[in-house]
Amino acid sequence: MNDQAASAKKTKTTFRSLIEILIVSTRLGFTSFGGPIAHLGYFHEEYIRRRKWMDEKSYADLVALCQFLPGPASSQVGIGIGVMRAGVLGGIVSFLGFTLPSVIALIIFALILQGLDVGDAGWIHGLKVVAVAVVAHAILGMAQKLTPDLKRKAIALLALVVTLLWQTAFTQVGIILLSAFIGFLLYKQQTENEDSRIHVPISRRFAIVCLTLFFGLLVLLPILREVTSLNWIAMFDSFYRSGSLVFGGGHVVLPLLEREFVPTGFLSEESFLAGYGAAQAVPGPLFTFAAYLGAVMNGWTGGLIATIAIFLPAFLLILGTLPFWDSLRRNPKIKGALMGVNAAVVGILISAFYQPIWTSSILEPIDFAFAAVLFSMLVYWKLPPWIIVVTGAIGGSLLTLI
Repeated sequence: MNDQAASAKKTKTTFRSLIEILIVSTRLGFTSFGGPIAHLGYFHEEYIRRRKWMDEKSYADLVALCQFLPGPASSQVGIGIGVMRAGVLGGIVSFLGFTLPSVIALIIFALILQGLDVGDAGWIHGLKVVAVAVVAHAILGMAQKLTPDLKRKAIALLALVVTLLWQTAFTQVGIILLSAFIGFLLYKQQTENEDSRIHVPISRRFAIVCLTLFFGLLVLLPILREVTSLNWIAMFDSFYRSGSLVFGGGHVVLPLLEREFVPTGFLSEESFLAGYGAAQAVPGPLFTFAAYLGAVMNGWTGGLIATIAIFLPAFLLILGTLPFWDSLRRNPKIKGALMGVNAAVVGILISAFYQPIWTSSILEPIDFAFAAVLFSMLVYWKLPPWIIVVTGAIGGSLLTLI
């Protein structure tokens, strides 16, 4: 009876955790505008500052890992947090909550509203200004924890300069590797007093299966595409390969998707660009642009197939690396390297804060004034992020009338 009671209690606790993850991630899925770096700011505010699901250092390590992996970094961070909170189911629930709102919205755009021009709407501009306030808040908090001394400030500055001046798909990976080496050299004799431990409820055997499946599908899908000549397999292969080979976030995947589908006649250039405008208008990860493309090509089922295909590599990679990452980050020989990497992440975030978030959002003095108001509401008045998002949308609409 005791074992049964303990099992029932554990099941109840897991169920509560899953419901909590679903509620929080869905709220983020409806309110997280501004692109991948802004999403990391929203995650930091909701998961780290408010709910304390992870400590600052563990969150920074997770962000560094996801920046290094191909795929949508913010989605992988969300999946990782869900996995650590409630296992593989927690990761799935976290992903669904964060992603489904924009997937559904973009499928609806594809089926009904393809001719709607939303790119110049005032509320869109207001949401971009919200992203400025949210990311600035996240950067300040992470910089205080992760760059406390001059050496790490210098690493952050190096990452900032390099990622601003050389904006290529592999710059982030290169600067993370370089910062890891510098951190190892500078801090190999030093250990941090704070030793945070995170339980990752995934076995290494399961992780190896996920990694094997990731590489296996990358090889097998093109072969199946040639052998079967089935339309949905060809579509699945194109989206899966695009999701597997992208470093640097959602904007980088767009030219890959365009090359896969426009020249081959799956959809027109005009439809592609219309969907891109719609993708900018919805919250959540930009990779959900695949839902729009799939729906244009093959209805709502095509939208769902495209979404699964483009996000599956991210899922397999994060599940396949988390167990090894957690043990590596506690290894004394690796800690110095991670200290360097975490400092570099701060620099990368500042770089992305300027380009594209600041440059596309703060166009007039009134935009800066509005961003300062939103920042104060978030930081000093401690208002929930969703209130900041609503205020930004309303304020952006009003600014167009001035």
